[in-house]
Amino acid sequence: MQTIEYIIKASEYTAFAYFSMSCLYVFVFAVAGHFYTKREVVKNSIENKIAVLIPAYKEDAVVVEVAKSALQQKYHSDMFDVVIIADSLQQETLKQLSKISVKVVEVSFEKSTKSKALNAAMETIDSNYDYAVVLDADNIMEDDFLYKMNIAFNNGFQIVQGHRKAKNMNTSFAILDAASEEINNQIFRKGHSTFGLSSGLIGSGMGFDYTLFKTMMKSVKAIGGFDKELEFKFAEKKITIEYLQDAIVLDEKIEKSEDFSNQRRRWLSTQFVYLHRYFRKSWKELFLNGNINFFDKVWQLTIPPRILLLGITFLVVIIYFFLVFGFGFKTNVPFSLWLANLLIVVSAFLLALPRSFYNSNTLKAILSLPTAFFTMFMLLFKLKGANKNFIHTKHSALKN
Repeated sequence: MQTIEYIIKASEYTAFAYFSMSCLYVFVFAVAGHFYTKREVVKNSIENKIAVLIPAYKEDAVVVEVAKSALQQKYHSDMFDVVIIADSLQQETLKQLSKISVKVVEVSFEKSTKSKALNAAMETIDSNYDYAVVLDADNIMEDDFLYKMNIAFNNGFQIVQGHRKAKNMNTSFAILDAASEEINNQIFRKGHSTFGLSSGLIGSGMGFDYTLFKTMMKSVKAIGGFDKELEFKFAEKKITIEYLQDAIVLDEKIEKSEDFSNQRRRWLSTQFVYLHRYFRKSWKELFLNGNINFFDKVWQLTIPPRILLLGITFLVVIIYFFLVFGFGFKTNVPFSLWLANLLIVVSAFLLALPRSFYNSNTLKAILSLPTAFFTMFMLLFKLKGANKNFIHTKHSALKN
C-alpha cells in the first residue's frame, strides 16, 4: 500500500513540475515578446543576388499564381530569380510556368521530401547567388519582402526568419491555425530575440547565406521538419537566427479538420524525433560549450504543443476540482497550484495573441478548440511511421 501511495505521490509531483515548467516557459517568452525591438540596422544600397526557392510537390492549384506573385518585388529584377522546384507537377502546369520569367527545376523521387527537392535544385542552378530565400508553394511575399531581407543580410545576419502571417481566415480551423502561428511568433521568435536568443525557423519565409545553406543542406536527410534539423546545425555552430517582424510572407492556413490532423501528426512526429536525437547532446552543449541556444532549442521540444498544453492543464484542473470539492480527496499537489498553472498558460496565450484576433470570429473559432485538442491528443498514439513518409498538406487555389 505504501508503495502505491509513493508511486501516486511521485507521479503527481512529476506531472506538476513538468507542466509548471512548460507553462512558465511560454509565459516568460510571451511577456518578453512585448519588449521586442527591431535591431538597429544600417541601410545601404547594395543589392545582393537572391535565389527564391519554391519547392512545389503536386501544388498545381497554387504554384502558377504564387510564381507570378513572387516576381512582383520592389527589388531589381536582375538581382533575384524565382526558382520553382517542380516535383510531380502536371504538364499543363509546367507549360504555364514556362511562359513566365521563372526558372523551373524538374525533380522526381521515389519518396519526395522538401530537403531532397532543395538539394537537387541547388545542384542544378548556378551558384552565383549571395543568399537564398525559401518559400512554400502557397506563400505570397509582400512586395518589400526581399528588400527588407536584403537589409538584414547587409547588416551581417546569415540567417533571417521573416514574419509568416495568415493569408486566409475563412474557417474556424484556419483562424485557430493563424492564431497558433502568431502565438508562436510572439514566443519563439520575438520573445527569444528580446533575450538575445536565436529565433525559431518555420520552414518558409526564411533567408540564408547561400553558400552556408547549400553546404548545410547537403547533410540534411529529414523526411519532415528539415527546418528543425537546420536549427540544430546552426545552433551547434553558434550562428544566431535573426527575426524580422516587418518582413511579411502570407501563408495559407488549414481549413479542415482532416488537414489539421495530417499537419499536426507530422509536427508531433518531428518534435519527438529531434527531442530523442538531441536531448543528451543538449546538456553537453550547455555545460561543455556554454551553448545556451542549442540547449534552448531542445528544451522547447520538451514542452507540449500549445493546444495540448492548454487542454491537458485544463482537464487536470477539472479533475482536481471534482476530486477535492466533489469527493473530498486530499491531493498531494494542491488544487490551487494547478489552477495557477492554468491561469499562467491562459495569460501567456492572451498576451501572445495579436489584438487583431480579439473579435467575434475568434470567439466562434474557440468553440473548435475541444475538437482540435482531442485530435492532437489522439495523434499521440498514431505517430508510428509518421517520420518515415512525407505527409503532404494540400493547398487550395488562391482566392482574391
